[in-house]
Formats: sequence, C-alpha cells, structure tokens
Amino acid sequence: MLKPLGDRILVQVEEEKEQTVGGIVLANNAKEKPQVAEVVAVGEGEKTPEGKIVALSVKKGDQVLFDKYAGSEVKYEGQKYLVMHEKDVMAIVE
Repeated sequence: MLKPLGDRILVQVEEEKEQTVGGIVLANNAKEKPQVAEVVAVGEGEKTPEGKIVALSVKKGDQVLFDKYAGSEVKYEGQKYLVMHEKDVMAIVE
C-alpha cells in the first residue's frame, strides 16, 4: 500500500455517474471532475519549524470535499488515487 509523507493524504475518488436523472448519457469530456473522495491513507503530519509533528485533521475512512484542481493522480495496482496536501481539503463530509 502507498503511505503518504508529511501533510499529504491519499484519497480514492468516487466516480461520477455517466447518466443523468433524465437518462442522458454524458461523454467523458462533458463530465466535471469529482470533488468528493474517501481518505485511504494519511501521512504522519506537518512538521513545524521547531521540528514538532502536528497531526492531520483527517483520518482513514473520512469522506472529504476537496479543491477542484487539487492533488496529483497516481495509479497503483490498477486503482486510481489522488495524492494531495491536507490544506487542499475543504471539508469532511458527515
């Protein structure tokens, strides 16, 4: 499994549905990039200038809402993930 470093988190993005309520099928380029994902792994935390580690606010299993263009997409063992800084998370979905 991938283990993010520092204040980074690893999320698995929920795929958008390809069909609208009215039954219209959307082309891949017409779909918006999803902004909700499940946290799969978290780094140890952010390091302060004094060398202390500040724990992250999100944890494994949280559903998060993140900035539209946040993170870097990675593929690992056939799965797509995003690696991003915790600061790119706007909210935890409860």
